[in-house]
Amino acid sequence: MPKATANGIEIHYEETGNPADPAMLLIMGFGAQLTLWPDELVERLASHGFRVIRYDNRDIGLSEKFDGVKAPGLIKLTLMSKIGLTPKVPYTLADMADDGAGLLDALGIDKAHIVGASMGGMIAQHLVHRHADRCLSLTSVFSTSGNPKLPPARPEAMKALVTRPDSTDEDVLVDHGVMLARTIGSPGYPTAEDRLRDRTRASIRRSFYPEGPTRHLSAIVADGDRRPMLRDIAVPTLVLHGEDDPLVPCEGGRDTAACIPGAKLKTIRGWGHDLPLELVDEVADAIAGHARTATG
Repeated sequence: MPKATANGIEIHYEETGNPADPAMLLIMGFGAQLTLWPDELVERLASHGFRVIRYDNRDIGLSEKFDGVKAPGLIKLTLMSKIGLTPKVPYTLADMADDGAGLLDALGIDKAHIVGASMGGMIAQHLVHRHADRCLSLTSVFSTSGNPKLPPARPEAMKALVTRPDSTDEDVLVDHGVMLARTIGSPGYPTAEDRLRDRTRASIRRSFYPEGPTRHLSAIVADGDRRPMLRDIAVPTLVLHGEDDPLVPCEGGRDTAACIPGAKLKTIRGWGHDLPLELVDEVADAIAGHARTATG
């Protein structure tokens, strides 16, 4: 299994495509392993002529874990953020962005197209801001600006996200994962039950580490409002968002695009907070087309 030392920690990654092609770095979201990028999407991007690299963020999947490092509780985090205090967290989204830049270093990649989904989009925003000279383009997928005035997640979506399963029995974990996927997924493109269950079970068998998402969430809440940072982003940017996203409402994508100079916005009706097979071609083609345009 390929691993690299990046930003002082061990990061697991996978590559698809011709190593001689332009690099495209995919950053996944909250508590999610690299396998949440569908193989079909990755292969479609590679077919467009990109060296596609996806990796497990720190504290999840097969990358290095921060065992025993405690994060503040969600209530404390939220209250501190509301009164303008910056809570002390195990690590920040900026730290996670430096992981991505460190992975590029470890792989000998000078510049790459950056694609981030959900929390991965937030990390990607930091990456292109902190390491602009390494980034050819940015695609932010169902992510947001951190603007506190934006509509929040629907209550049922947030509840599903933060609720832990009743036990660690594999079947219980699969049921819980399927419930979460259904709650935040695309109403216009529901995933077939057998595919959803198989993918969920495979993910659990690959790695089950419930402590990581707690620290991921603390990094998200502590990050606050990114709008001032977004206004300084100078790389060509595309924002993709589902019009029926219950976890990160579409207003988050619209606000992100409005804040980044020259950003383009594409929304899709019926798309929620997942990457359904029916949208693989459309999403991959949009990402690849943007990347090609960004590099002339």
